Amino acid sequence: MPSFVWKGKNRAGQKQEGVLVADNRDAATAALRRQQIQVANLREKGKEIPFLPRFPIRVNQKRIAVFTRQFSVMLDAGLPLVQCLEILGEQEENKKFQEIIQHTRSDVESGSSLHEAMRKHPPAFDDLFVNMVAAGEAGGILDVILQRLSTYLEKSVKLKAQVKSAMVYPTTIIMIAIIVVWVILWKVIPVFAQLFTGLGGDLPFLTKSVVAASNFVGRFSIPIIILLTVAFFAMRAYYKTHAGRRVGDGLLLKIPVLGMLLRKIAVARFCRTLSTLTSSGVPILDGLEITAKTAGNAIIEDAIMAVRRSVEEGRTISDPLRETKVFPAMVVQMINVGEQTGALDQMLSKIADFYEEEVDVAVAGLVKLLEPLMIVVLGGIIGVIVTAMYLPLYTILGSIS
Repeated sequence: MPSFVWKGKNRAGQKQEGVLVADNRDAATAALRRQQIQVANLREKGKEIPFLPRFPIRVNQKRIAVFTRQFSVMLDAGLPLVQCLEILGEQEENKKFQEIIQHTRSDVESGSSLHEAMRKHPPAFDDLFVNMVAAGEAGGILDVILQRLSTYLEKSVKLKAQVKSAMVYPTTIIMIAIIVVWVILWKVIPVFAQLFTGLGGDLPFLTKSVVAASNFVGRFSIPIIILLTVAFFAMRAYYKTHAGRRVGDGLLLKIPVLGMLLRKIAVARFCRTLSTLTSSGVPILDGLEITAKTAGNAIIEDAIMAVRRSVEEGRTISDPLRETKVFPAMVVQMINVGEQTGALDQMLSKIADFYEEEVDVAVAGLVKLLEPLMIVVLGGIIGVIVTAMYLPLYTILGSIS
């Protein structure tokens, strides 16, 4: 039997290497997977068989929610695990996600547990998904856990869709306003400026200001575009750092109307995620860590991690949660009641339901508020430019008369 020299990492991420005797390459790979080794390189008698690193594959969360719902229904109907994955892989339309499902099925067939196989594809199956599946496998209630997980994902998708729908309108209006004003200043105003120069006379202050802005835009358009592009990418790179996220997310939370909406979204996501994890049997410390990672806001994430450290020292959740001064007092009090009655997961679920309804109302109110506000702002800008161009004409007509 041939010998294979391998290199890889174990579940803890530690690098390991060794020699394995097996019939062929596939058998050696399967044996290493059963030992929970993520193979990086495998060679036989000087011939290297590389395992090329896979690029992260992003999968739409709505598609994952549908997959989870179908998976839970199949398991509840009594179909074997491998057969469920085979059917789901064959019917999946997204080729990238289909490849992930097929790799997962192959790993399960080779002896890996489902959560271990899914852990290899973090862009599709995050820590929350993997830990809940692990809890379901350990408790023998995988179908129930997948039902809860699919419900959580569906609510999460709905929440994100609401936020996006609320932000699409103002973002579109602002972009259109910027483009329209830029084109007017760049192309239209210079025509009027030449006309006014030919007519002579002293121009009103408003007209002078608009003409000066037009000259500035016409002369420095390309440097301005370059500067804005560089600033955009610099801010984007800074935001990817933890300090940048704290600054940016902190400023967002302080915006009068939008900040309150984002806070409600963060509370709803925190309660829904932690409720789903605790009700599925995931330990509270692991649940808090996963919840922090999925918070979507650096300020909220740091607050949850501070709560986790306090819980690790033996304290309750509600007391350190109150000390962060990030979550509303009502939420803290309800969590305190849930801890005292031993029904924390149910209380968190009720809080999540309440705040998701609050988000619905807040999003509808924000859209109604932004529509007339954007119209007034855009109309005001265009009105100022038009007025500035017509003032000299009225002056000239008055002089002629």
